Amino acid sequence: MMVIRPIRAADFPVLYEMAVESGHGFTSLPVNDELLQRKIKRSEQSFRKAVSSPCDEGYLFVLEDTATGEICGTSAIEAAVGLDDAFYNYHLGKVVHTSRALGVYKTVDILTLCNDYTGATELCTLFLREHRREKNSGKMLSRFRFLFMAEFRERFSDRIIAEMRGVSDENGNSPFWEWLQEHFFSVDFPTADYLTGIGQKVFIAELMPKYPIYVSLLSKEAQAVIGKVHEKTRPALQLLQSEGFSTTGYVDIFDAGPTVEAKLEHIRTARNSRRLQVRIAPVSGGQPYLVCNTDRENFRASWTHLHVAETATEVNLPAEFAEALQVSDGDWVRLARL
Repeated sequence: MMVIRPIRAADFPVLYEMAVESGHGFTSLPVNDELLQRKIKRSEQSFRKAVSSPCDEGYLFVLEDTATGEICGTSAIEAAVGLDDAFYNYHLGKVVHTSRALGVYKTVDILTLCNDYTGATELCTLFLREHRREKNSGKMLSRFRFLFMAEFRERFSDRIIAEMRGVSDENGNSPFWEWLQEHFFSVDFPTADYLTGIGQKVFIAELMPKYPIYVSLLSKEAQAVIGKVHEKTRPALQLLQSEGFSTTGYVDIFDAGPTVEAKLEHIRTARNSRRLQVRIAPVSGGQPYLVCNTDRENFRASWTHLHVAETATEVNLPAEFAEALQVSDGDWVRLARL
């Protein structure tokens, strides 16, 4: 059975392997022992911490095959970005150049450096190992986070965002960054991306252009990738769009990948989720449901087929499934139909 749970210190070796496998542009999984161990420790502390409003917590989860003990993937939630380290984006806007005397009216796209998402909750670090990219695993590894946020609402902002990986080649070269590098920096994209991943962001404030950038002045290659996602990221973007996320003109400062956002109460899985009491009983057939327990520190989530009436206050769970979720008769679960 596939179960999602909080990461533990013992998971470090496989987290490091996934960081290597994730490749260039995956900022939230830097190939750095100290940083990854720090992420795990911070996550463990966040799950234990008493919280009444979102702050600097970070929740890191893993997908485990309970039959073999293999860790197949990971995903995370940052409760509130930009409170400790500045969270930068470019906003794609417009300015109008007009002259009545000359009969000229021209709309021009510009990119403006901003910190508009400060305090927002971020979905991040979604990675499923290539040999375990089976039907539904990636979807579940993303969607269960909406159940977690709905259950522990006080821990998260109402504004939920996700930065989507932008266009880069197999060597980690970004057409957008190449233009910035030529005019403002002397470091390549993988280096800049890695420095950001390990928290060394001061160079952004020091070297990034302080004034809006006219998009028409960028190279044709750079212009072509603004707001576009990496080929491997398209399924993740489509999944979030199906949940109600949309783009609002914000892009990454390194590869120009889009940022999508939604209000938590508008996200389909969170909005349609229900809290029901458990009854241990055999189940056959039914509809597919994503289910989680309501124990923060011992959180578990998985998916199965169930029969759930619209007016039900209870749900029957097979004994094996209930055991995987660490729930007993009379406990509570949160679930959403898939």
